[in-house]
Amino acid sequence: MLTLVLTRHGRAAAGDIMLGGQLDVTLTPEGRHEAEALARRLVGFRIDRIISSPMLRALETAQTVATGRPVEVDERLRELDYGQWESLTYDEIGARDPELRARWEHDPGSTHSPGGESGEEVAARALSFLVDLLAAELGGPNGISVAPEHRSLDPGGSRWPVSEAQADVEGERRVLVVAHGTFNRVLLCVALGLPVQDYRRRFVQDRTNLTVLRYERDDTPDGAQLILGNDVGHLRGQGEAPWG
Repeated sequence: MLTLVLTRHGRAAAGDIMLGGQLDVTLTPEGRHEAEALARRLVGFRIDRIISSPMLRALETAQTVATGRPVEVDERLRELDYGQWESLTYDEIGARDPELRARWEHDPGSTHSPGGESGEEVAARALSFLVDLLAAELGGPNGISVAPEHRSLDPGGSRWPVSEAQADVEGERRVLVVAHGTFNRVLLCVALGLPVQDYRRRFVQDRTNLTVLRYERDDTPDGAQLILGNDVGHLRGQGEAPWG
């Protein structure tokens, strides 16, 4: 069993109004505070591996959460490359490339900016990452295979929640992945078998959120179970709703 804990980096120096996928900027003071809040949220939680995008804002977030543990870097976790749209606001893009902007809004899966990537190209990176992760964590000689009759399925075929004790019996591995807003949403489409063109419409990835996917040994990369989605309770005050 693999529990994949997915998060987005904290606030970066480029701010929120620009498309800055390949801008390699560090965290702001607020972003560091967000990363520290996530680190506190995960205190006492066993994590077997931490894998980060090589981009500074993600790597700094991962290192903050790691608190001295090793952080692996994977180039495939980079944010979507917006090409000539990098550093532009949405208004500037609309004025510069109105027809292309309209096509991108309708289908960001197959549409790419001038000189940039499409969602499908990011999905290929995400799929490659998931294939290798599942092979490393569930397909090796130390993996524990659970007979189908012992798996926690309800009559409709969906899985019951897994207790900590059951997770230990089934040889659970926990991997924290620190990446980016668009990359994470595309990865969720891949992992849950959804059309990539819907990534902007179907998913939200707030900064330093907790999104959790679970795979069992025989699952394919698109066969994940969504356990937790965009949880930002650690960034909210007492009595404040953890969403919104």
